[in-house]
Amino acid sequence: MSVRKRSWMGLFGAAVAIATALYVSNSEAAGTEFRDLRVEIVGQGRPIVMIPGLNSAASTWTETCAALQPGVQCHIVQLPGFAGAPAVATDHFMTGMLDRLLAYLDDRQLAKPVVMGHSLGGTLALQMAAEKPGRIERLVVVDSLPFLAGLRGMSPEAAKGAAAAMRQQMVGATPAQWEAGARQGAMGMSRTPANGERVVAWSLASDRATSAQAMSELWGEDLRPLLPRITAPTLVLGAWAAFEPMGSTLESTRRIFETQYAGLNGVKVVMSQRGYHFLMWDDADWLVGEVKGFLAAK
Repeated sequence: MSVRKRSWMGLFGAAVAIATALYVSNSEAAGTEFRDLRVEIVGQGRPIVMIPGLNSAASTWTETCAALQPGVQCHIVQLPGFAGAPAVATDHFMTGMLDRLLAYLDDRQLAKPVVMGHSLGGTLALQMAAEKPGRIERLVVVDSLPFLAGLRGMSPEAAKGAAAAMRQQMVGATPAQWEAGARQGAMGMSRTPANGERVVAWSLASDRATSAQAMSELWGEDLRPLLPRITAPTLVLGAWAAFEPMGSTLESTRRIFETQYAGLNGVKVVMSQRGYHFLMWDDADWLVGEVKGFLAAK
């Protein structure tokens, strides 16, 4: 295998690791489609829009939605092109999804909903709140950073160049290289092997062009200048334990989060003790407890 392909696989794995029984009865859940988004609506009450991450299925949020019941209405989003959902042609994936999500809030007449996003979904949540200050009541961002390439010490300019190269390598990978990259990336996703395989299956079922475009945009964009525009109270839940073998500690990772979110006034950053990237699986009780406390705060 070439050095170039090994480099892509390592970069892909590191980026994805930071960047990838319902409580109510089935009769209380309803599905809808809106401009290429598939949305499952569960429960009644305070609206919470739940956005999954790169290559992920909407079911990322199934258990979390159940644990937050009763009193909330989950709008669990499936983004196009991920985990087997039909892809949509777009030159700018994140902008296209941002526009659709904001339009969905208006279409459903969701007045000041809570928006909760994991990884890429967390990035979209931040963009929604920055684009429409005052439109969203509260934000919950799960293991997502506003400048992903900052983890590699890149400048915003260097990140854009690296993102373009990443996209080209991802699109040009052979099926075997693509699967190897997906498996490598899944290693830092969850402590549970079965959940790691779930993430691999989602990645392999995703549209490659969509994945490459979305990943390159995540890597190439610096959202830190947008943070001062966000007025919604924001809870950021972070993971660190997957990087312990590489020398990371809870405190060193917390500093990374706090530094990157320094421009967001009043942000609350809380770190999981042992969970990996999919904190809703690895540290579910802790995540639900933090979210409930945050939503109940005045």
